[in-house]
Amino acid sequence: MHRLEEELTCSICCSIFEDPRVLSCSHTFCRNCLEGVIQLSSNFSIWRPLRVPLKCPNCRTIVEIPAAGTESLPINFALKAIIEKYQQEDPSDVATCSEHYRQPLNIYCLLDRKLVCGHCLTIGKHNGHPIDDLQSAYIKEKESSGKLLEQLTDKHWTDVCLLIEKLKEQQSQCESIVQDDKKVVVQYFKKLSNTLEHKKQALLTALDEVNTHILEEYQPLIEKLEKIREEQLELMSLNTSIQKEESPLSFLEKVGDLHLRIKALKQKPLPDVKPVEIYPRIGHLLKDVWSKTEIGHINKILTPEIKLIPKRKFHSKGSGKEGRESKELLQAVNPLAVLLLFIIIVVTVFLFHKPVSSVVVKATPAYISEFLLLMYQDVCTHLQNIVDVLCHTFNLLMEFCGRIV
Repeated sequence: MHRLEEELTCSICCSIFEDPRVLSCSHTFCRNCLEGVIQLSSNFSIWRPLRVPLKCPNCRTIVEIPAAGTESLPINFALKAIIEKYQQEDPSDVATCSEHYRQPLNIYCLLDRKLVCGHCLTIGKHNGHPIDDLQSAYIKEKESSGKLLEQLTDKHWTDVCLLIEKLKEQQSQCESIVQDDKKVVVQYFKKLSNTLEHKKQALLTALDEVNTHILEEYQPLIEKLEKIREEQLELMSLNTSIQKEESPLSFLEKVGDLHLRIKALKQKPLPDVKPVEIYPRIGHLLKDVWSKTEIGHINKILTPEIKLIPKRKFHSKGSGKEGRESKELLQAVNPLAVLLLFIIIVVTVFLFHKPVSSVVVKATPAYISEFLLLMYQDVCTHLQNIVDVLCHTFNLLMEFCGRIV
């Protein structure tokens, strides 16, 4: 039957016939293959005749296909029966070689330990390899299965298991370290957040306190002036009503009383408004101190005491003759003279135990007194900044020494 395989193959699809149909020229083809040829031919035709002409793929004879199509062509029953018998003698569960068509795998290659066909041993890549038949190879491999088990349970696999356990232990240790580091990170930033929140609240509290001082400083003066303003408006309204008075006697009496009240109102002393400023400024502090401080030392920064102080005239834009004179005088002073003057002020304070302002005012003219007060305030500010920097540096030095020890 294997010798008939070529005769059982369709010349169009090169496969075993399926539903073989016979043309008038006696050649047989698969019905589906004929349908494909007809479909291809009809694509190039403008109209379809009742009987389709077809050129036989084998002999090139023109044959006519009825209008009913390939279904009306006769079936090759003899060929169909031979194909059915051939397919029964060739079960699909027989293992065949993937490299040599329809060759059974019935030989065992001992070198490569795999099933091969006869062509593999003669013309294939297994040529010259030691071989054995299937039954003998099966018995030998069955007997040597114990050796396979020994290979799977020897020291190599013991080392593999130990290595797995070691890797798992190291992985667990690393994961534990990572989890501990996560906790440290959370605790560190929580502490840092608490410190920053505490510092923020401290600064806001200091600003609220200075705001309270501002209210205490200005609100009474504003209320006093508002009362004077209200009395002024009241007198203006009274004056308007007096002007409508038609009785001379009544008019004169009311006008006299109005003059007295206006005179008394004008004699009320007005508060002396002195320009003040807020010192230190938190914005400058954050920029000059906080931004230059290490994160770990932020909790060591002291909260400043914010005060209302007399506004220093040399910080103004120089409007007015007196301000310009003070500024020019300050710029003209030699630094050595400033240092000497500061030493004299300090010595005077320690000798007489009096406030600097009273000592200077009594000993010098007014403009020199003002200049000395300005110099004193400025020097105190710079000294305070120097002390803060020195304290911060000392703390860093002590911490460094502590780490070394």
